[in-house]
Amino acid sequence: MSPGATVGADDSVRLFLALEVPDDVSQQLRAWGEHHLDHGRRVDTYHVTLAFLGRQPRAVVDPVADVMRHEAAAIEPFQLAIARYRETRSVGMLVLDDPSGRASTLATRIHVGLEEIGAYERERRPWLPHLTVLRFRERPRLAPPLPEIAAFAPSGVAALLSRLHRTGARYEVLQWCPLGG
Repeated sequence: MSPGATVGADDSVRLFLALEVPDDVSQQLRAWGEHHLDHGRRVDTYHVTLAFLGRQPRAVVDPVADVMRHEAAAIEPFQLAIARYRETRSVGMLVLDDPSGRASTLATRIHVGLEEIGAYERERRPWLPHLTVLRFRERPRLAPPLPEIAAFAPSGVAALLSRLHRTGARYEVLQWCPLGG
């Protein structure tokens, strides 16, 4: 992710909110992936998506960031732990355990706040904290050992711009805030 992205006033943006993963955890995930994810395309940046808003007018960024800051300030810091590996039809992920329930509470509060400003429609399935680690066209049906990474505290919450490229999405931080104010 690159910090401090800017977007022109008339542009639309592909926007999402996410918990940021500390640098040391990202480095450990990259090293683990190099050894255990031998099919598909490994990702090189990690985050825990709280809400994917999709294509939005640029004008929504500040109200969305206001919701993000307000809700992040109301949640005490917490830890997440790697629980299991899972594959969907297009991604491999590490599902995370949320022992305090604070990550799930934050996601729910953000979803409600974004719905109130008309920027989001909640998915039918429940929010699942996870780290995407692999993308693929055909499911490789891997069963890698879990990375030996201790429970970690997200380093903050970010509003991210997603730019699609032929090699995959690239993310830029539009706004960032800490947890717990």
